[in-house]
Amino acid sequence: MTTDSRTTDEAMRAAGVEVKPVAGYIGAEIEGVDLAGGLDDAQVAAIRAAVLRWKVVFFRGQRLDHAGHVAFARRFGEPVVLGKRGSASPPGFPEIETTADRLELGGRFGMEHDEWLQRRRHTLLRGWHCDHGARIDPPAATILCAETVPPYGGDTTWSNLAAAYAGLSAPVRAFVDGLRAEHRLGVGYQPRPGDDAYVRHLLDHQVASVHPLVRVHPETGERVLYVNGYYLEQITDVSRAESRALLDMLLGQAVRPEYTVRFRWEPGSVAFWDNRATIHLAPSDNAHLGFPRTMHRVMLAGDVPVGVDGRPSQPVAGTEVGRW
Repeated sequence: MTTDSRTTDEAMRAAGVEVKPVAGYIGAEIEGVDLAGGLDDAQVAAIRAAVLRWKVVFFRGQRLDHAGHVAFARRFGEPVVLGKRGSASPPGFPEIETTADRLELGGRFGMEHDEWLQRRRHTLLRGWHCDHGARIDPPAATILCAETVPPYGGDTTWSNLAAAYAGLSAPVRAFVDGLRAEHRLGVGYQPRPGDDAYVRHLLDHQVASVHPLVRVHPETGERVLYVNGYYLEQITDVSRAESRALLDMLLGQAVRPEYTVRFRWEPGSVAFWDNRATIHLAPSDNAHLGFPRTMHRVMLAGDVPVGVDGRPSQPVAGTEVGRW
């Protein structure tokens, strides 16, 4: 069912929730709620409606501890419990992953963090991704809470994939409606010369699924251009050369500036986004500054994507519904 904007606005006013859009197609700041104070059902409904309409919403000046973060997330779905986390993630809260853990990943495979990032993001669009997009059931949403942020730099950017699809011409929409593509962990990684421990890890722990190139959103009914720069390997049933040209065009469409919003973090900021209808770009402008940046995220369990033709995604390797 498509969200009715008038009904949504009326529900928000009744709940005392103020929603302030910050860009034309995506993003809104929400005021009038204390996420740590407990939300009533009307406020939960208003926030849910805002997420569906604006794809990512922002709260400032919140005082969420780890328990409050998880409790807030549970009002909107079932938090994912990751099988493995790094040392920065808080003990006793298996639903929370601290993004500083990512700084440890390269070291596990013999690389400094800068080299790790360069090998994963060697093209301008490679860093754009949804969370865990190679899974058969990517998370429905992510809630990210800022603890410590740099005084400048470190912004995150999101793009609205429903708007990107709608912005395609009618013949192109009709063409991509019927396509599917393989999403695989590590496809964009450039191997090190000689033996590469990360390549060996990828071969031993492959995660891959075939998803529709256009996904039907399970709550709004919108058609979503389901592309990203990090996991997407190849459009199936076309040649690699054709696939590369099509994906370059579609990803370029997905991240056109008019479909994006960029958020300046502050301590206590919270971002809540629909992982089914957005891709986002983590910052790469702050590592050289030496300022700490500590963020905590909770992801909500998602469902299996379904295409325009009604066919669901298919697992290829290392993934099954609900098993993390």
